[in-house]
Parts: sequence; structure tokens; C-alpha cells
Amino acid sequence: MYHHLLHRTLIPKIPPSSSPPKSNLTRGGISKLNCIQMDVGGVDSDGRAFTSAEEMWREAVGDGDPLKKSQWYSEGVGYWQGVEATVDGVLGGYGHVNKPDIECSEAFLNSILAERFPDAGIGRRLVTLDCGSGIGRIAKNLLIRYFNEVDLLEPVSHFLDTARKNLAPENLMVTDDHKAVNFFCVPLQEFTPEAERYDIIWIQWCIGHLSDDDLMSFFERAKGGLKQGGLFILKENIAKSGFVLDNQDKSITRSDSYFKQLFKRCGLNILKMKDQKGFPGELFAVKMYALTTDLPKQTNNSKSKKHVNRPGIIR
Repeated sequence: MYHHLLHRTLIPKIPPSSSPPKSNLTRGGISKLNCIQMDVGGVDSDGRAFTSAEEMWREAVGDGDPLKKSQWYSEGVGYWQGVEATVDGVLGGYGHVNKPDIECSEAFLNSILAERFPDAGIGRRLVTLDCGSGIGRIAKNLLIRYFNEVDLLEPVSHFLDTARKNLAPENLMVTDDHKAVNFFCVPLQEFTPEAERYDIIWIQWCIGHLSDDDLMSFFERAKGGLKQGGLFILKENIAKSGFVLDNQDKSITRSDSYFKQLFKRCGLNILKMKDQKGFPGELFAVKMYALTTDLPKQTNNSKSKKHVNRPGIIR
């Protein structure tokens, strides 16, 4: 399920936040909605300004109101249920960006595989989960070529039905050792992966449908689905600052700094980042993040170089 790829880059000025950030976390590191106070302001697609993400989320999904949050998610899925199950449909009429999207993702994926899984195809069978898989566009054009098993997660049933057809063995140009295995028709916020199944969990153009607390809850559950050394690859639209709320498809486009605050709260560290190239200028910028639960590498520059007993140069 893709939230809108198309967004105008000209948006109203975002007011400064009036609330200082807080870090009140519940057990397990997951914040309750009424504890999340992102120090960012933003706007919605109608031009309304919000002084903070907290203000926006309280209005969009309520404060502990399950019915209001349920309505947010049902309206989001409902929007995509009215979209045709084609590449042009899932890409919001921008089907021509499919090629540069796949090419840039492939280069990023190759850099990750070379570094993290040098024994792939020899001593390690690779398994991935494609979150918000839609019609299987990414799974078919990219993931199935690098992973032995691909699982797809998509809440829009007619998208997933099309994905099953697109990823049928007779429609793939891969060996029998590469296949789509599971097709989960489950919303992202309700999904818990099988323990230690995946080398990479790929999340593209769908995390914007989750509220901040559900995003953090998802990552907390999904960590358990990673094999040792596994990681997340997140590819998303990026707002210039703060956030932009889409009232039509019920999604939010977060800024890079907004994402980084969330990653920190999730206990995730950025292994690599890369900007998408080759998209039309009227679209949001798109960024890729490789995220791990590994502790960041420590670099100690304070140590002075050891003196070595060498003869001085006589001039």
C-alpha cells in the first residue's frame, strides 16, 4: 500500500513548535501517543498549520480513542481500494518513475548485501519481507532476483491478488531457488513477523500510514523477525521540514530529522543512507535508510599516536 508518491514541493511555511520534546517511554521502549511530543511543526494537504506533531496526531487519531484510530486506518485502506492494480495506479499516475526507483534501490541493496551478507548464495539463503508490497512491483522487479524467499505484506486485497499473479513462477525470470512464499493480507500496524525469519525487511512507501506510536510498535515487533545480522531498509518520501499530512489517503510525509528522532526512539541506528535520483522535480525527495539494531561503531580520535623510536632526520 503506497501513500501518495506525488506531492507538490511548495507548501506553506511551517510554524515553530511550542512544545519541548519529551522522552517518557513505557516499558519496552514504546511511547503512548499522549507521551510523544515531536519538536516539529507541519501542515496538512489543505494548508492548515500545526505547531507540533503531537497536535496533529491528537486530532487525526485521537488520544487513546481506538475508534478514531481505527477510522484513520480504514479510510487509508479505503482510499487504495479504489485505485487500479497497475504500476501507474500504485504510483499515483507516475508509472515512469518505476525504472529509476528500481535502479536506485538495486544499487543501494547491492551495497548492503556485499557488506552484511558476503556469503549469500553460498552458505546463507536470503529471505526478505516486502512491506506495503502493493501489486508486487518491487518484489518482482528487484527482491525476487536477490532473495531465495520473498514474503509480501499488503492490506489491500485486490493489490495482493494481482501480486500473486505477477509473482507466479511462470511470470518470473528467475531460477526455481527464488520464489514468493507467503502473501499476508494484514495491515502493517497489526502484523507480527515469524521470529528470526528475515535477513532484510523492506519497507517502502507505506510507513507514512502509521501513527508515530504504531510505527514504533511495529519496529519493536519486527526486530524479532530479523535473523542475526538482519536489518531494515526503509524508503520513503521526505518533507523539507516537519511533516505534511495528506487528508485524502490518511498518510504523513515526515522530514529526515523527524524520522531520525523516531529511529532513535526505536533503538535503531542508521547503517547507510542514500537519496533517490532521477525523479521529477515536483515530487517529494525520497531517501533510503538501512537500519540496524547494532550499536554504532565507536571512533576514538582522542588517542594520540604512539611515539615510535625512529632515528631523526639529520639535515
